[in-house]
Amino acid sequence: MKLNALILDEVEVINNHHRLIRVNTRVSAGSVLTIMGPSGVGKSLLLSAIAGVLPAPFRQQGTIKIGDQDITALPAHRRGLGILYQDPLLFEHLSVAQNIIFGMPPGTNKYVQAEELLAGVGLENYGRKAVQTLSGGQQARVALLRTLAAQPRAVLLDEPFSKLDMQTRAQTRKWVFDTIRQNKLPCIMVTHDEQDARAAEGEVVTVSNSTETI
Repeated sequence: MKLNALILDEVEVINNHHRLIRVNTRVSAGSVLTIMGPSGVGKSLLLSAIAGVLPAPFRQQGTIKIGDQDITALPAHRRGLGILYQDPLLFEHLSVAQNIIFGMPPGTNKYVQAEELLAGVGLENYGRKAVQTLSGGQQARVALLRTLAAQPRAVLLDEPFSKLDMQTRAQTRKWVFDTIRQNKLPCIMVTHDEQDARAAEGEVVTVSNSTETI
């Protein structure tokens, strides 16, 4: 299997004629790039731009690649990216297993695959449970399993640990980063928490809240 890097070539988020954020970097397979900075500087907007879901009136410039493929102009569903937000955003009308199956590519034995994934993260026999009955840490694990089940080529993390208590946060964070490394996925995480950045054990880019007129 070819290991692809996630490449941001002078990627910018612009509002009217003001540049909010610009990043130029290459994230290798299995590594986590952390983007830090205060609220309101455009960190989450950058992830939205990479994912192809940047809302109006913002616009994006620059080139986004996974390996040799330029995905800048592709719609979100064809970019091959998985994204985790502050909230797990699980479907409450579906069971735990059904949430994981939702993003799986076509194939057979999806329920078997879902149960195997759950067993691998200590949630054996949880497949039929309602997601509302899970703890915050358990929901975070299910959210990442759903993301990985879709077989993404890169992962984006938008402060996915911020609503967890301290102990659950540390445990979940370690599991998420270990899983990303084991699957050899390039990852970009935005956060304002230095402990998240240290746990990621990767490059850290710090952005400020200044805007630039262009």
